Amino acid sequence: MLDYIVKDFEKSRLLFDENSIGGMVICDSSDQAKMMFEIFESKYAQQIFPHANNDYYDAEMVAELMPTYGEKRKDASKVKSAALILHDIGNKEERKQKVEDFKDGKIDFLFVYNMLLTGFDSPRLKKLYLGRIIRDHNLLQALTRVNRTYKKFKYGFVVDFADISKEFDDTNKAYFEELQAELGDEMEHYSSLFKSREEIEEEIQAIKELLFSFDTTNAEIFSQQINQIQDVKKMQEIKKALGDAKSLYNLIRLFGHNELLEKIDFAKLNLLYREASNHLNLLNQKSALESGDDNANILNYALEDILFKFTKIGEEELVLADKLKNTLKRTREALAGNFDKKDPEFISLKEELQRLFKNKNLNEVTQDEMNKNIATLEKIHEKIKEINRENELLKHKYQNDAKYERIHKRLMQNDDLSKMKSEVYAALCDVKKETDEQVLHNNSILENEDYFNRVMLTTVFNQFKKNIT
Repeated sequence: MLDYIVKDFEKSRLLFDENSIGGMVICDSSDQAKMMFEIFESKYAQQIFPHANNDYYDAEMVAELMPTYGEKRKDASKVKSAALILHDIGNKEERKQKVEDFKDGKIDFLFVYNMLLTGFDSPRLKKLYLGRIIRDHNLLQALTRVNRTYKKFKYGFVVDFADISKEFDDTNKAYFEELQAELGDEMEHYSSLFKSREEIEEEIQAIKELLFSFDTTNAEIFSQQINQIQDVKKMQEIKKALGDAKSLYNLIRLFGHNELLEKIDFAKLNLLYREASNHLNLLNQKSALESGDDNANILNYALEDILFKFTKIGEEELVLADKLKNTLKRTREALAGNFDKKDPEFISLKEELQRLFKNKNLNEVTQDEMNKNIATLEKIHEKIKEINRENELLKHKYQNDAKYERIHKRLMQNDDLSKMKSEVYAALCDVKKETDEQVLHNNSILENEDYFNRVMLTTVFNQFKKNIT
């Protein structure tokens, strides 16, 4: 358990690029707190200063006494110091000094049982590891220990080992009912702070619509799909939708609209939120590198995921010609990989490519022409890549059936039909399901083309009437 806590906390320091944050472990008993601190002393703190005999270790003091250890301390995110705060350990003044040292950033971790759960205020405390269930107002008091603003942090984080979800919901509900009783008729003036059942349903539908093209049932596939996105704004929209889902989940539990929990898989979306956050972080790091921004935390990320290209220019014309040919090859391959050749966007890009090189010999164009053509080609290539990416997402929704992907897109291009992708998808799925059932129960229907066409028209009309608003 301690290994997990230390590793998780160090990862948080790296992720948020803030080594000054501290953590607290609320243990299930004083014996557990003592044991975890004992393990910490032997496994972590003593790696830094094996001859220390006190309850916590000052990193600066260690650096002065052991300067040769400097190389091993380069990673400042490492957890090196901790304190044990229990009523029967040390005297009041000693405990007070340890608390002050934690507030001053001289201690990384606090191990506690009943002490410091209320009234303790240290903005740098940003990670709370909860090892036991705390009840009623004490629970909320404990959780707010990490809820102080600090530098770029607007809130803190809780790692729940004890499963406090039911107690948390019950406590929140009790306080909400108390608020209603206290405010009475005045409650209506505060209604804007809360969302109605209908508003929550509308937001759930909006989230489903925005995430429609992605596989939200499989985190691995979802990660593969979003990793193809290079547009920061698009990733910000996806992350926001997933973040909104987390907020809606809390509202649903708070107000008791538990039937809405069946509308969408909130647990899965919470997992996808982390995937989206990671990819957006990577895109932001790429952008920072390209713009030359000075980001101190750039080494905290997996730089091997970022591609660096360097071209040594010798004879400029030859280099440009090679670049132009390679760009043209990539663009043509991307166009060839498109399986929806009747898509108006695809046709437009193909015609633009044809116009660009019609009756031209690549070996005879000037430097200026090559530079212009390369820029145009790269734009076409990026556009066709984006079209192909969206096509693959949509095809996956239809169990990799390209025919349904093409039908879906043609329907979405019809101004007389709904612009809600989820409605068109539901209608087509119902058409397929009903058609399969009819053919399964009556194989002879396929032998009469006219009759089959009439049945299909009726099925299509009924299903689209049912699903399209």
